[in-house]
Amino acid sequence: MPYYVMLSRLTESGAETIKLRPERIREVDKELERFGLTVHHQFAVLGRYDFVNIVEAPDNLSVARAALELGSRGSVHIETLAAIPVDEFMKAFE
Repeated sequence: MPYYVMLSRLTESGAETIKLRPERIREVDKELERFGLTVHHQFAVLGRYDFVNIVEAPDNLSVARAALELGSRGSVHIETLAAIPVDEFMKAFE
């Protein structure tokens, strides 16, 4: 399955939710799984983004749907990048 990097920035309401209910962070993993994604890693980060998730999804449409669904709630802005494992990338040059 393809890998994706999901970069998330909380809105003010999203930050307030996390402040009041930090367990919401893990609940998002479960929601992503319901869309057919597998969450491999989740990091809280400093800088432009608040969270970075490394996920697997069956296809672009699945990950786009999950990002749109989560983003439509107004608590987070998500940027998604397709990711190619380095070993697979290197095989393209053999």
